[in-house]
Amino acid sequence: MRPRLPATKLKPAAAPIHRPPPPTTSRLLSTDECGLQQQLDANIARGNLSLARHLFDQIPDPDVRAYNALIRAYSWRGPGLAAYALNLYRAMLQDHRVPPDKYTFPFVLKACSALLDLRFGRAIHRHAARAGLHTDLFVSTALIDLYMKCAFFRHATNVFDQMPTRDAVAWNAMLAGYALHGMYHHALAYLLRMQDLDARLRPNASTLVSLLPLLAQHRALSQGRSVHAYSVRACLHDKDGVLVGTALLDMYAKCGHLHYTCRVFEAMDDKNDVTWSALIGGFVLCNRMLEAFGLFKDMLAQGLCFLSPTSVASALRACANLADLRIGKQLHVLLAKSGLHSDLTAGNSLLSMYAKAGLIDEATALFDEMVVKDTVSYSALISGYVQNGMADEAFIVFRTMQACNVEPDVATMVSLIPACSHLAALQHGKCSHASVIVRGIASETSICNSLIDMYAKCGRIDLSRQIFDVMPAQDIVSWNTMIAGYGIHGLGKEATALFLDMKNRACEPDAVTFICLISACSHSGLVTEGKRWFHMMEQRYGITPRMEHYIGMVDLLARGGFLDEAYQFIQSMPLKADVRVWGALLGACRVHKNIDLGKQVARMIQKLGPEGTGNFVLLSNIFSAAGRFDEAAEVRVLQKEKGFKKSPGCSWIEINGSLHAFIGGDRSHPQSPQIYEELDSILVDIQKLGYQADTSFVLQDLEDEEKEKALLYHSEKLAIAFGILTLSEDKTIFVTKNLRVCGDCHTVIKYMTLVRKRVIIVRDANRFHHFKNGQCSCGDFW
Repeated sequence: MRPRLPATKLKPAAAPIHRPPPPTTSRLLSTDECGLQQQLDANIARGNLSLARHLFDQIPDPDVRAYNALIRAYSWRGPGLAAYALNLYRAMLQDHRVPPDKYTFPFVLKACSALLDLRFGRAIHRHAARAGLHTDLFVSTALIDLYMKCAFFRHATNVFDQMPTRDAVAWNAMLAGYALHGMYHHALAYLLRMQDLDARLRPNASTLVSLLPLLAQHRALSQGRSVHAYSVRACLHDKDGVLVGTALLDMYAKCGHLHYTCRVFEAMDDKNDVTWSALIGGFVLCNRMLEAFGLFKDMLAQGLCFLSPTSVASALRACANLADLRIGKQLHVLLAKSGLHSDLTAGNSLLSMYAKAGLIDEATALFDEMVVKDTVSYSALISGYVQNGMADEAFIVFRTMQACNVEPDVATMVSLIPACSHLAALQHGKCSHASVIVRGIASETSICNSLIDMYAKCGRIDLSRQIFDVMPAQDIVSWNTMIAGYGIHGLGKEATALFLDMKNRACEPDAVTFICLISACSHSGLVTEGKRWFHMMEQRYGITPRMEHYIGMVDLLARGGFLDEAYQFIQSMPLKADVRVWGALLGACRVHKNIDLGKQVARMIQKLGPEGTGNFVLLSNIFSAAGRFDEAAEVRVLQKEKGFKKSPGCSWIEINGSLHAFIGGDRSHPQSPQIYEELDSILVDIQKLGYQADTSFVLQDLEDEEKEKALLYHSEKLAIAFGILTLSEDKTIFVTKNLRVCGDCHTVIKYMTLVRKRVIIVRDANRFHHFKNGQCSCGDFW
């Protein structure tokens, strides 16, 4: 249950405080200088800062007002021009005739805040102190803003406490700073302290706009409603209706109360593009995609004045989740017509939509067309490549990103690390781990979860557990990922022990937890335990089984050899069994050579329509293993007619950070002659130990000698032989295969560990096999 948050106490608002404008002159100016000063002011007002700077340079002896005017203009334009403000301040310091005044420091400190330039900001703090202006109301407020944005909370507090007088802006700076960093209780404490210490000060629109996103983040609905009531009593809707109303509807949406969101929206007299974007984004956040897109169309019906990159971004997210590419492409055209297609936010949203939809060519073309790219752009493309099985391309994009000096963030690394998992590229994974440590984001929960998964899929379950144990905070994804990692390594007892530890730590399991747990039992042959957890899931935890749970149970029973019980279990399911359920049973029929049941299951699958190549291949293999090659050929013909293609068996091994891929019987590798010679030598050695080829795993009608050769040159054997030739004897050979390891390869690899004295790990499509001293960790159960 979510902890109870303290209630906010908001008092009626007082009249807003108006700050005096800066002085207009600091010394007598000549007529020419007055003319230049007027032109300077006019160009600053028009936003033509390039010409304004040119005019400034024409003034023979610019006074402090001229400096302040241009520094202020630069600092208010955000990070893009803030550096010019700092450079102008440096020039001002070099001109000893014009010392900074109390108006200079707030402007230049604002530029430091925009750039998060703490070093320069602290130097300016010292300059202000020497000038005796560090406790000035405006200077102190600007210092608080800088220190808060840079997360220097102690310094901000010191400045705040030393202020002789404070106004609402100073209090808001403290509150907004804590809100920016998600520090709910600190922000709330300053809100209450503000009202307790100074009866004249009341929360204004800026206070609420800073506080409401924090309440939304903590889903503090009760406090949010209190803020809403206060804003009505204080009549803040009258003067700042758009700002307050937009923040309120965003808060309600993020708290999952779309009814209140719509009521706030309908009550607003004025709306802008940000308001519409917040409304549409709220429906997207609550997974109400059809309504979200309907609202976008309603917005367009009100006029294109509301069309903005942010509103389009929300609509594009709805399209991506609905997989409605037709509408998404129409939005792309609309962006181009409205001139917003070059906007970075809009471009990133389009990029993400195409990537999520699997249209990688379109995503890549759009990425190449984008003039400006940021971290979000690169992260979206990397994520798209990984999700669509193009891990190599993801690494290329990441290297390009680094070459362009675009700093990766948490989202980038969370997208990239799974690419290491996909390729089982441990060296790349370790480099990614080092990268997040250097960038100071290794303790982020999402990063840790990705690393746990990566190390588990790269064969280092020990490193996965190390990361899990030292995580600052574990969420449900952390526990599920670790349990799943134990499962694919055949460590069912460790997975069960971790689940029990999870309960002891008062972390409630979810539906995914039991999918991982049942799968772990399945891979370890723990049939009784798996059945117990399945029944306990609903009885004790109230979790209704989903199709994935039933698939896991069929797999558990069928792998354990209880084929009839698995068949009866399917018949008794409250849900109609889909192709995946029957496919799990068909796979076991192949392993246990139950042809009759296999044919019966295959007929059920054909009625439903196979979802992919796998079930055709399983049925064909069942016939082939029984020597019924004519029937196997018929299945392959049907498979071809249906348009399904069988993926060839492929294995790969990472050597010194480079991946080497092999296909069965492949001779394209530069070291193929040595590899084949090594395999022939291994065959001679293992035959002396009693190995006999199991030709039932050759699925073509060949002579026995040809069958033995076909088995010998399976892709995983080629990769292992290359590893033996390349890696020193103390190195573990780690090979990944895209398909299930066949029984003969499994036997040969066990013999290989004896004749070549090597430790070998193979990750196939189902699980990990750790081979050592003639044994496999799976206990021949896979």
